[in-house]
Amino acid sequence: MTISKDIIMQKVQRFGGAMFTPVLMFGVFGIFVAVSILCTNPMILGPIAEKGTLWYSFWYIIQEGAWTVFRQMPLLFAIGLPIGLAKKNNARACMESFLIYIIFNYFMSAMLSLYGPSFGVDFSQEAVAGSGLTLVANIKTLDTGIIGAILIATLSVWLHGKFFDVNLPESLGIFRGSSLVVIAGFWLMFPIALLFCIIWPQFQAAIASLQGFLTGAGVAGVWIYTFLERILIPTGLHHFIYIPFIFGPAVVDNGIQVYWLQHLQEFAASTNPLIELFPQGGFALHGMSKVFGCPGIALALYYTAKPENRKKVGALVFPAAAVAVLCGITEPLEFTFLFVAPILFLVHAILAGTLAATMYFFGVTGNFGGGILDCALFQDWIPLFHNHWMTYATQIVIGLAFTCIWFFVFRFMILKLDLKTPGRGEGEAKLYTKADYKAKVNGTGQPAQDERDVKAAAFLAALGGKENIVDVTNCATRLRVTVKDDTKVQDSNAFMAHGAHGLVHNGRAIQVIVGLSVPQIRERFETLLQKSEPQAAAPTAELSAFATGQLIPITEVPDKAFASKAMGDGCAIQPEDGKVTAPASGEIMMVMEDTGHAIGLRLDTGMEILIHIGIDTVNMKGDGFRIFVKQGDIVKKGDLLANVDLDKVHQAGYNSIVIMVSTNCNQYPALQFCPTQHVTAGEQRIATY
Repeated sequence: MTISKDIIMQKVQRFGGAMFTPVLMFGVFGIFVAVSILCTNPMILGPIAEKGTLWYSFWYIIQEGAWTVFRQMPLLFAIGLPIGLAKKNNARACMESFLIYIIFNYFMSAMLSLYGPSFGVDFSQEAVAGSGLTLVANIKTLDTGIIGAILIATLSVWLHGKFFDVNLPESLGIFRGSSLVVIAGFWLMFPIALLFCIIWPQFQAAIASLQGFLTGAGVAGVWIYTFLERILIPTGLHHFIYIPFIFGPAVVDNGIQVYWLQHLQEFAASTNPLIELFPQGGFALHGMSKVFGCPGIALALYYTAKPENRKKVGALVFPAAAVAVLCGITEPLEFTFLFVAPILFLVHAILAGTLAATMYFFGVTGNFGGGILDCALFQDWIPLFHNHWMTYATQIVIGLAFTCIWFFVFRFMILKLDLKTPGRGEGEAKLYTKADYKAKVNGTGQPAQDERDVKAAAFLAALGGKENIVDVTNCATRLRVTVKDDTKVQDSNAFMAHGAHGLVHNGRAIQVIVGLSVPQIRERFETLLQKSEPQAAAPTAELSAFATGQLIPITEVPDKAFASKAMGDGCAIQPEDGKVTAPASGEIMMVMEDTGHAIGLRLDTGMEILIHIGIDTVNMKGDGFRIFVKQGDIVKKGDLLANVDLDKVHQAGYNSIVIMVSTNCNQYPALQFCPTQHVTAGEQRIATY
């Protein structure tokens, strides 16, 4: 049997995205833990933070609550993974996974209490760090960490997909659904638990050896790790690199995040160099490229853009760089240049590895996997500054030097190779302006409409519609979709016209780079998948010409966002005069009063129409545009909406074509447009629906 490379990539990417569901909690709770530790440190706050004070007691309680996700990390993965992995009934899959994971641990506990020495395990010892034992939901069991939780959760999701919908006879109805899944899991966990009792103690010994090897790899090991973590971002597989280090046992038990926070007070009080106290922290320096590299990249993109485009490019890249520096989310910036200049991403990964290795060589270590707010400030700089300020001064000096290196290297390569980064090629600068514009007017005909609903619908249409979707999940910033036919997926322009930052098209495995709102957009996306399609009906209404001139198909409009139908289906007219009229009766829902280049209507039939006058005429700032309607006006077919001075438009160097799109055309499956012909405003029919 031939195994498709696309199918393997789909599975791996889906799994990587699912793992990020619980990981999202660690950054927030890491800040909570760090702040509470900071507030109980007498070296920083003085006597008020001494044990026994009301201040100390308050922050001790906060700290205990903040440790929740770290002390229950395996449970979090066991419950959280099915959210991303299960293709249906996710909530029930989470409950089933939790029960099966608990059963697994009870089985191991019982087996070890009876036959521990046979497995090479001293089950009589306390479940403390280094014992190989732990407490899971108060069950004394083998410490399988997140690896065991991930494996059991994956098996649970497989059982869920196989047994949840099995239709048992009515007499056995009590065993349907989740009950059948957990029954199957109960009996499967018996041999799995036995297998773990046999092999896991040896695996723990291997992990201990691996920890020593990786820690001893020094500067070279840090460079390789950081390079791989960056270079794999476009594939979405970088989660498999950093999760075993930061949250797993690759270099230290329970992962760097937990170990660092557990010993934060100890490290803060010590005057020994951090590199001696915690050499494993070199594998958490990958966030330094986010803090120091991204500003250099943003500046290079800005200064290499054409002077007339710098304002647009700056509005795009500087906020994205700020998100990277403060929150550690780099994809909005990285995907700004990745697809137009992939060589820059390779250089970016090389510089990231070099920065981390250089800092490590000069003694910098700690928990720096994210941005300033979620890692550096509260988990490193503030609590440890008193005794380790020289280390952090060294870190900042090296970091700022590399910011300059990033800037000059990127600037040199962009100019030398004439790379069409944003603002250098006509398409990119124009494209992002369209995204900003679309975000502003996306509520055409329905001002209160949630922008995330609009994006979800647009992405679904650009992915080929609901019939082309196999499954969907997400990670921190990406909507990960498996499609049946990837030839139906539109190019990245269609997605970015609706606010996406980019598209990864890997065969049938598609990733839409959305941003931090991706969980909400995925929820709306799945809601759209569950909706039944409207039944096609015979045409009962029509649209009339909205200008006088040559009618042309929307696909021939010289603008990718419109021609790709990303904004909706429609048509255009190359006008002979400047009069723009209503194509049918309805209400004016939106007028771009400052510029006059766009008008939105909701027709009496419910269809929502956007009329866009010219291409990039927004830059004329209303010069030559006269609007005769305002929001709330009721108009009839043929009523004058606007009058445009076509000569001024042409003299300004813009195309005067008038474009009309139906932004909710998916609700009108019978919509059809007439062929190319000469039309007169308010007279000829141009569409039926």
